[in-house]
Amino acid sequence: MLCFLAVSCKKDSADNEKDIAGTLVKPSYNRSSMFRNPLNGWVMYASASGTPSYWDTQFYVPDLGKTVKAIDYASACYIRTSWRTFNPVDGVYAWRDPSTAIYKMIKGAQDKGLPIAFRIVIDGRDQGANTPQFVFDAGAKYYVANTSFPDRKTPVLQDPIFRKYYSKLIEELAKDFNDLNKTSFVDAYGLGLWGEGHSVIYEDPNNPSGQNIEVIKEEVVDWISDVYAKNFTKVPLLINYHRVVGDPAGNGAPNPNSEKLLNKMINKGYSLRQDAFGMTDYYQSWEKNFAKVWNFKRPIIMEGGWITTGTHRYWTDPSGKYRQDHPEDVRQGEFDSSLEAAVNMMDFRIGEIESWFTKSFTLCQRFISEGGYRLYPDRVYLPEKVNSGTETTINHRWRNMGWGYFPNNIPQWNYKYKVAFALLDEENRVKKVFVDDKGEPSTWLKNNPVAYELKANVDVPAGNYTWAVAIVDTTNENQPGIKLAVNGDMTSTGWLKLLGVQVQ
Repeated sequence: MLCFLAVSCKKDSADNEKDIAGTLVKPSYNRSSMFRNPLNGWVMYASASGTPSYWDTQFYVPDLGKTVKAIDYASACYIRTSWRTFNPVDGVYAWRDPSTAIYKMIKGAQDKGLPIAFRIVIDGRDQGANTPQFVFDAGAKYYVANTSFPDRKTPVLQDPIFRKYYSKLIEELAKDFNDLNKTSFVDAYGLGLWGEGHSVIYEDPNNPSGQNIEVIKEEVVDWISDVYAKNFTKVPLLINYHRVVGDPAGNGAPNPNSEKLLNKMINKGYSLRQDAFGMTDYYQSWEKNFAKVWNFKRPIIMEGGWITTGTHRYWTDPSGKYRQDHPEDVRQGEFDSSLEAAVNMMDFRIGEIESWFTKSFTLCQRFISEGGYRLYPDRVYLPEKVNSGTETTINHRWRNMGWGYFPNNIPQWNYKYKVAFALLDEENRVKKVFVDDKGEPSTWLKNNPVAYELKANVDVPAGNYTWAVAIVDTTNENQPGIKLAVNGDMTSTGWLKLLGVQVQ
């Protein structure tokens, strides 16, 4: 009955720790496998105008001597596109129409087991007509930054007609994507150039109103964060932490109100994202220090800033570390900044993804092995015999081997993930689950194992069972919700089998 222990874990007596009763089981840590867990790992980017064949793109990895698919290394699919793409006509939502490219892209990701993530861009200055024309036809105010491109309209963010239709879009998106099984996160701001949260315009620059921009800025932040927080209650929301967040400026000295605005959004449930990792002229000490304040309180997701495939002169970076024609230098810079910020997710962007695999695959594997969170129980004390209807004690200790943290504390998750033990029958059916409410995964940090003691009432019929463990989702009937970083005998539903037990 205990033969599976030879491959799943080590079993020792408790002689060396005589104050702890039971048989010591030491699950075997998995150091390198990629596990798809929420808010963890690599984010693969996709184009809203792409095709499902994108998922089958292969890259030759010299370190492996073979070709691989990037999607096999990713935990989420990120789509950054215009409001117009999602919602071209009032009442028409392209993601629900099987004939559209965005439907096919989302469906392609879901078929591959990837939840999506998205950012909606509305500014018309840099990428064309991002806000749909029907919003302006309805009377929403706008301005045109360049009269040579009259269709590139940017809506006035304070305008009630604009807000009416934008809120309607978010409500409709939430109907389909306020589900952690479908959606990894929502990049829930999207204002300004490229939707990055800076260079935000609140009025026609040629006809300024004379109003206090700081007052307007804060009111807009309050409005848009309320819209997202009201509708996306189960999915993480992200905001770019930038020293001029929400400001008409795109760079320069930190705005004194930036920290205040970011903290307001974080207090509403937002987590953190930054789009300029590796760009040392943009990702500066202000951003680094802000990340340190929120480390292990809110997860951080990164995006690299430099484009190494022809449009950016990345070798001019002030760090002096990037050589021309050496994108691997930029990949190293992004990795180093990600380590410093203890990020949970890194990016496989379109155009940049090939260099990760062909020139920097070691860093890909390092992030899988070292980044984000990797959780496992390194020792568990269990009884091998117990009387039915009596209370027994389970002692267990957990480790996080990643540099990030498991964000069980974010409001959208509300501590729903818990450590649980189960009794399995001889056909691996769960007969009893014991949830340890004190076992809180968000507190597990690298090099800091945490131990717990659980009292369990074994009220099952006499017979032979197997002890098993998992991190369960208490909102989903205590089903295993997080893949553990272990080598071992796992059931099809995600329970790690530990030790046989005879209930008498």
